[in-house]
Amino acid sequence: MNIVSNMAVFSSQRQVFGLPVCDLGWSDAFSFVSALADMPIGQTVISFLNAHNANVLVRDPEYREALERHLVLPDGIGVDIASLTMFGKFFPANLNGTDFVPALLTYMTTPKRIGLVGSRPETLANARDQFARHAPWHEFIAIHDGYFSEDRSADIAREIASHKVDILLVAMGTPRQEKWVDRYIRPEHARLVISVGALFDFIAGEVPRAPELIRHARMEWLYRFLQEPRRLAGRYFIGGPVFLGHVAAYAVSQRLSDIKRAFWKLGPSV
Repeated sequence: MNIVSNMAVFSSQRQVFGLPVCDLGWSDAFSFVSALADMPIGQTVISFLNAHNANVLVRDPEYREALERHLVLPDGIGVDIASLTMFGKFFPANLNGTDFVPALLTYMTTPKRIGLVGSRPETLANARDQFARHAPWHEFIAIHDGYFSEDRSADIAREIASHKVDILLVAMGTPRQEKWVDRYIRPEHARLVISVGALFDFIAGEVPRAPELIRHARMEWLYRFLQEPRRLAGRYFIGGPVFLGHVAAYAVSQRLSDIKRAFWKLGPSV
């Protein structure tokens, strides 16, 4: 990650499970990320942290190390609960990729070349067409679907570089997409790289979004569960309590660390 991103994380972030997560509002996030996309050098990789990703983070050191090199944005009610527990307040905005990325592309008025990698071939093509309708001043390029073996990664990275895109959207699912970007994507591939999860499925219309009122109430997870109960039951009704357990354990650990630091600060006077 380039020095500008490092400065942003340092100046406006909260530690969630020891990972810096930006606490920018919508307006500041748009202006900051748009400026990063215009940088003539370096590269910024953006990932999102939600409750499911946080559970992966706790048990997967490689995934954590990748995110530590990324600019991480807060996604969903889970990280808000973590923030409330650890800092006494929610994040200023729910910067989930499904809403943030399309809105960011609208915010960016300077035309960009935007590469798409991931999802199924037909979904990728549909997503490219929908993106082009959404923000026609940008050029969208469907580079490759997400169904390839690891030994083809270097070839696909070279293909990405040949398109000379400004922004790269990668949709392979967590943690594969974050690890893949961290291993193979460099500044010559794109100045701004965003791991977008299931965004192409939503943009292509293959997965319906919750009504605006439900999304505003941070309850889209429940709407999605009702659409796909068998697939998402484990994530929400097992993963959810596991996440809350991690939040409680981390909060206790932090409290004990604070007590220990206070004790040693008193030193011989106690």
